[in-house]
Amino acid sequence: MTTLKPVAKPRLNSAFKQLMSLHWVMSVGYLVLFVGGTFMAQLPRELFIRGPLYDFHKSVGVLTMALLTLRILTLLRVGWKKYTKRLPKFTREWYKNFALHATLYVFMWLVPVAGFFFSNSFKSNNVKFFGIVLPDVFPQNSAMVEVGRSLHFWLAYTFLAFVILHILAQKKVVRANWRRLANFVRTKFA
Repeated sequence: MTTLKPVAKPRLNSAFKQLMSLHWVMSVGYLVLFVGGTFMAQLPRELFIRGPLYDFHKSVGVLTMALLTLRILTLLRVGWKKYTKRLPKFTREWYKNFALHATLYVFMWLVPVAGFFFSNSFKSNNVKFFGIVLPDVFPQNSAMVEVGRSLHFWLAYTFLAFVILHILAQKKVVRANWRRLANFVRTKFA
């Protein structure tokens, strides 16, 4: 008589996969925002493409905020399931990891809010989501434009510094993903 062995539950549950998918989609979004923002800020005002680039930048910023909301809700669901069963080991490494990730989430929220502040201070009804005008979050105030510009700039580059710290802290994952990408490219284009 054969006995059935219980099938091992895969470590990667659907919520974790959803979190990782959101992570990578958002990372591409932030890459587009950083590169595009740096590029478009250096363009002369009279260049015709500058306005559409700013609108695209704002649209991607709004999209990343929507994805951030979904990501936080998913993270709370995963955390609730995981930590109601067993609390984490509160080691120094756990606190460092938690602090870095919490800081990243704060910047993922602060940078677009500062962008809204900058944009709304400059002109009313100035933020569009792929053509749909969004309501103003802040009042138009020409005296605050430079404050908004500086705030958005410095928060964005501070966020970038924390993203680099995150990449360095996850170097094993980065190396593994790089190998996967290289193998994929080698097999598909060899």
